[in-house]
Amino acid sequence: MTQLIEKILNKHFGNNIKLFSAKPVSGGCINNAFALATSKGNFFLKTNSAAHYPHMFEKEKLGLKLIADTHTIAVPEVLFTDILESHQYILMQYIERGYPAKNFWQNFAESLYALHNNTSDRYGLFQDNYIGSLTQCNYPKSNWIEFFIQYRLLPQIKSAQEKGYIENKLMDKFEKLFFKLNDILWIDQPSLLHGDLWSGNFMIKNDGNVCLIDPAVYYGHREAELAFTTLFGGFDQKFYEVYHSLANLPVGYQERYEIYNLYPLLVHLNLFGLGYLNSIKNILNLF
Repeated sequence: MTQLIEKILNKHFGNNIKLFSAKPVSGGCINNAFALATSKGNFFLKTNSAAHYPHMFEKEKLGLKLIADTHTIAVPEVLFTDILESHQYILMQYIERGYPAKNFWQNFAESLYALHNNTSDRYGLFQDNYIGSLTQCNYPKSNWIEFFIQYRLLPQIKSAQEKGYIENKLMDKFEKLFFKLNDILWIDQPSLLHGDLWSGNFMIKNDGNVCLIDPAVYYGHREAELAFTTLFGGFDQKFYEVYHSLANLPVGYQERYEIYNLYPLLVHLNLFGLGYLNSIKNILNLF
């Protein structure tokens, strides 16, 4: 892998760049990731198979740029994306980690609220992308509930059915829920979302503020994003207090969060197996 890394660096910086170290970074399930120390500075590199996950890093670059262009919340700067010897890669700014500032969670909530205030006339995006290693359909649609059912829930349900995880009885519960969504969900403007926002997809920079990583960007309902943050440990309570005070969400958001979390739970079911099925069943039993 060292030879590949050196070839990547030489391709973009010339033969005079020196690689001092390439330390593997854990945390991802599909990529090889490295913190690089070089004579041109420090960088962060991710690689994987171009054949297995076509255009993944190009789509990640676009998602990071869409967020960066709002000037609301920090993301790493992307330097290069390309393919070399069947490996696709993304070379980025290296983010120095730090400790949370005194008002970290308040600042995080205010920045995310500002991001969500970047809106579109349709839900989705002008191209598909990935959530984890799974493709995510973003075909633009003017109806949020139809978008959520057709391009978020149903593709994951179909994949889970093919794996034998979801049987007819459970599918009946999904279909019953679909008929109720018009009475449960409320409609908001399509907001620019990070799309995969949980505690593993943000970092604390050395200035004490947040930096978002690994996006699955699209224009969707802000409550879908907030719901996602409550999974896998959730965020600090201060974050929710500040965001809710700014957004003034209608009553019943806790119930709606349960519905929106069916999507990431289905994604995790398809990625990691049956350990997530009971959580899905428990949500469906609420409705």
